[in-house]
Amino acid sequence: MNLRVVLVSPRNPLNIGAAARAMSNFGVFELRLVNAYNVAFLEAKSAVKASKILINARGFESVADAVADCSLIVGTTSIGNRALEHPLRRLETGGRIIAKKLASAPVALLFGSEKFGLTNEDMSYCHWLMRIPSREEHGSMNLGQAVAVCLYEIIRNPAAVRAKPEIKRAASAEEMERVTALLEEVLEHSGYVHARVEGSTKMKIRRLVRRMGLNSHDAEVWLGMLRQIKWKLLN
Repeated sequence: MNLRVVLVSPRNPLNIGAAARAMSNFGVFELRLVNAYNVAFLEAKSAVKASKILINARGFESVADAVADCSLIVGTTSIGNRALEHPLRRLETGGRIIAKKLASAPVALLFGSEKFGLTNEDMSYCHWLMRIPSREEHGSMNLGQAVAVCLYEIIRNPAAVRAKPEIKRAASAEEMERVTALLEEVLEHSGYVHARVEGSTKMKIRRLVRRMGLNSHDAEVWLGMLRQIKWKLLN
């Protein structure tokens, strides 16, 4: 992808590792660090199966250098009590804009330090800002979680939500009757069906089996289980 995830002044190696893991989950591999805390974050255990992203991460001394090759720079913020000088978009809207832009040009997505977020100077390099719609009383998120939520919104395909699940062939009347007959046998051998109410019980069983709405595959599974139960009862 053309997406660059830029962590500005990250302080916790585990958060860097968690961000790398989220990137790997969603197929984003370009990690850039600006003034990262000088710790061996490459060994972060939180970067499960994402060590290559950490190894290939590029370090920069300034935001300007980290985003120099990008056509769109978007900063993330939880707002707080700050007065913003940039257009602010919710994640749902911003994610669609970023996804569209990625088709033609590199985009940088900036995340600030765990304690302070992006500074005003950091934001001055951004075209606009984006926020995750969290509740006002607890607006900030863990760095790794924030990266994961943003990347999911950017890469998700709304059309996939409307895709219909595979529909399996419904069990035929004959298959349903086989399940019914075998279940009746098992219940008779178990002592559940009594001669005095045998007729009404069998009708209840037939109605019950049909309410299950089995597909053809499930009907065969039920038959297999009932055969095994019958064999155990008779042996």
